[in-house]
Amino acid sequence: MTFSMRFRQTVRLAATALLLSGVAACVSAETPRIDLASHAPNEQNRYAALTDEPFPVPAVSLSTLKPQYRRQSVEDPTGQPPGTIVVDPANRYLYLVQEGGKALRYGVGVGREGMEWSGTANVGYKRQWPRWTPTRDMIAREPEKYQTWANGMEAGENNPLGARALYLFENGKDTLYRIHGTNQPWSIGRSISSGCIRMMNQDIIDLYRRVPNGAKVVVLPAKGKAPADRTQSTI
Repeated sequence: MTFSMRFRQTVRLAATALLLSGVAACVSAETPRIDLASHAPNEQNRYAALTDEPFPVPAVSLSTLKPQYRRQSVEDPTGQPPGTIVVDPANRYLYLVQEGGKALRYGVGVGREGMEWSGTANVGYKRQWPRWTPTRDMIAREPEKYQTWANGMEAGENNPLGARALYLFENGKDTLYRIHGTNQPWSIGRSISSGCIRMMNQDIIDLYRRVPNGAKVVVLPAKGKAPADRTQSTI
């Protein structure tokens, strides 16, 4: 093969590679359904250790957290107005409805069977690094586990409510259910809590700053149809 023939062949191969790369670029630009914030490099930052909190918030290992439970922007499946929190216990998701048909989706841990609550409520109030007190039912059910904390546990890295908590009220009455952080990130995606909705500390901190007091919260049943909207907030 002469030099000129080799040169022409090289040019043809380069042109083909360029064309294929352009096609690939077009395909990849059309396929993603979530925003770039959900991709791996930013996920590492999103779940990194936090150093500006009163108590330690360790990094979350992405190797132990399924991709679907990582915070991401998705098409809104709820039909609720922007600003509404919708908890889907069956699929272990919490949605914060956004403008433009979008929602922020977070992975959550939910209550064990028989300990779920569903309904329409409001965020009565919010707390940073809240104090935790087990309910009387929890103490009666598992006294060996909860009696020690009957008078409450101070905030801190070992507190079960984690870094933030949203307190749910229905018709002005405390439901005793919370959306809160957890120091057990491995529990996200599971049904193991005493009924409350738990989130990774990094995620509850993010949700906390986005949601005002009085925000509407819809907690779907673990099974069956969505509850009727009974909200008559006095908060």
